[in-house]
Amino acid sequence: MENKQVGWLIIGLAIVMVIIVLIFNAALKDIVGDTCSHGSSCSMYDTIRTQTWVSLAIVGIIAIIGLVIIFSKPKEKIIVKKIKEKKKKLDLSGLDKEEKEVIELLQKEGNAVFQADLMEKLEIGKVKTTRLLDKLESKQLIERKRRGMNNIVVLRD
Repeated sequence: MENKQVGWLIIGLAIVMVIIVLIFNAALKDIVGDTCSHGSSCSMYDTIRTQTWVSLAIVGIIAIIGLVIIFSKPKEKIIVKKIKEKKKKLDLSGLDKEEKEVIELLQKEGNAVFQADLMEKLEIGKVKTTRLLDKLESKQLIERKRRGMNNIVVLRD
């Protein structure tokens, strides 16, 4: 709900509470008038008057809260935009020929390839592939992720 709607709802409740307080106090005055033998100088009338003012003051505070809510501005939403960073070119100068081939193949294939497909495309064995990927992973250029019985090799950002 918006602030204005909540404020009007609180003011409506305050009005209903005023009506209930006035009806209740009128009933109390009737009861005191019928039962009190002192007439209009009965001390219970003072108690009723005090209760009426206290209850109306509480309702007044509630109504003021409603007005404050109506006229207060809602907090503005903060929108955070992420700025896309320009992708840095990978520094392939410290890599040997086979490591460069792996990186170039990953870039060509959309930055991710299954390890078995990589092995087939490079035409190298399982052990050599694992050792090659271990080197690249230690240089933090790639990352291997487990997918079922296979590994997927992902080029790091």
